[in-house]
Amino acid sequence: MSLTRRDFARTSAITGAGVALAGSVGALATAPNALASTETDSHEGGSADRHGVGYGPLVPDPEGILALPEGFSYRVITHSGRTKLESGEFTPSNHDGTATFDGPRGATLLVNNHELKGPRANWAYPVPLTEGLVYDPAASGGCTVVEVRPGHHVAEWVGIAGTSTNCAGGSTPWGTWLTCEETEDKAGQNGMTKDHGYVFEVDPEDRRANQDPKPIKALGRYAHEAVVIDPKSGQAYLTEDASNPNGLLYRWTPPAGFRHGRGKLRTLADDAGVLQAFKCFDSGGQFVDDLSRATKTGTVYGVDWVDVPDRDAKTVSVRKQFTAGQVTRARKLEGMWWGDGGTYIVSSYAREESPGRHDGQVWFYDPKRRTLTLKVLLGVNPDPDRDGAFDGPDNITVSPYGGLVIAEDGEGVQHLFGATDSGRTYPIARNELNIGTADEPEYSEFTGVTFSPDGRTLFANIQEPGIMLAITGPWKRHKR
Repeated sequence: MSLTRRDFARTSAITGAGVALAGSVGALATAPNALASTETDSHEGGSADRHGVGYGPLVPDPEGILALPEGFSYRVITHSGRTKLESGEFTPSNHDGTATFDGPRGATLLVNNHELKGPRANWAYPVPLTEGLVYDPAASGGCTVVEVRPGHHVAEWVGIAGTSTNCAGGSTPWGTWLTCEETEDKAGQNGMTKDHGYVFEVDPEDRRANQDPKPIKALGRYAHEAVVIDPKSGQAYLTEDASNPNGLLYRWTPPAGFRHGRGKLRTLADDAGVLQAFKCFDSGGQFVDDLSRATKTGTVYGVDWVDVPDRDAKTVSVRKQFTAGQVTRARKLEGMWWGDGGTYIVSSYAREESPGRHDGQVWFYDPKRRTLTLKVLLGVNPDPDRDGAFDGPDNITVSPYGGLVIAEDGEGVQHLFGATDSGRTYPIARNELNIGTADEPEYSEFTGVTFSPDGRTLFANIQEPGIMLAITGPWKRHKR
């Protein structure tokens, strides 16, 4: 049964602000600068507090790469311009979205996006144009597959090449990776010879399955960020990182009788299934034009879905095909991760282009109830260069030890940080690799945060120059 605005408003009036519609909210209110509900006990600081949350203060790294809590260590898995692929070329640069998979004989397989936009001549280390794996020979991006074997042996090869601006993406329940192009370049723009802005499937295990790459046009052409698949319904949820106007959250429903599986998405017709954009309304049944309107964690919106008129954006960008009042928008819709029966969704920040300002939101969409609950809300960070504050959440994963692990893409200092179910935050790592100068330091964002299948290793990337790291240590469960 669909959730109508009238139903949502009536139930919200009974339960109070709609919160009970989503069960126990368990708001994740980060601090400092968090805007949290009064029921949430937020805290200051970047180390373990009196409740034992976190792993203690971060210890500076003598190698100048990664500060970690005492007892933790890291290992460099790939490094652009230093490590090499099986074919002899250097590891491509600009590491981004990543997922892990069980490999043969105890190995871990990772598919790693490389967010490279525009012509290949613009980059020192583009994704090599491996024969049979190229979509557009003019494009510089793509994915590599990294195999980490017992004994620390690492191998890397190309999964797909000739794609553009491969930002985030998502793993599938059937064991493949969906890589997303965060661009709307068409053939003839920025040197491209084919249209871009699509999702492609990459198989980490079967190299032959990646031959002759084909875009999954049924999922639409726009500035894709991330995608998750509902393992029960088979529906896909996709974020769009765009502005002027702000981007949208999409849902794709497969056609009747379609069964997911390895390589099945590429067999779909370009107009298969139904692609829709979201439209939110509050507990009073009033339309919500932008997610930045929410100012308290625990806010719950009902969600409707509106059909996309032209998913391939032949003449008009998808997000521009809707008039005011038809859809809800949000600035920098970024990472997503499926967990707890729904999907966590990041809106990285909002500035002048949004009705309200913030430095990060994480929402949870419950597909069964069709409700969207604000779990994390960061106020605008007044001093990004000061260590201890978090801003600009981007890639995200659900931790096997409870709560979330979030990659920071903000201003100034960059962290990996955790957030527990009850709203306490703690640092996990700090990027110490200065790619600027001593007088004007600059630190690249973290990307591709994901745990190994056995939960023992946290993988993450420093996007520039492009370094994949494996973090190990005394992980513990965070219940608060």
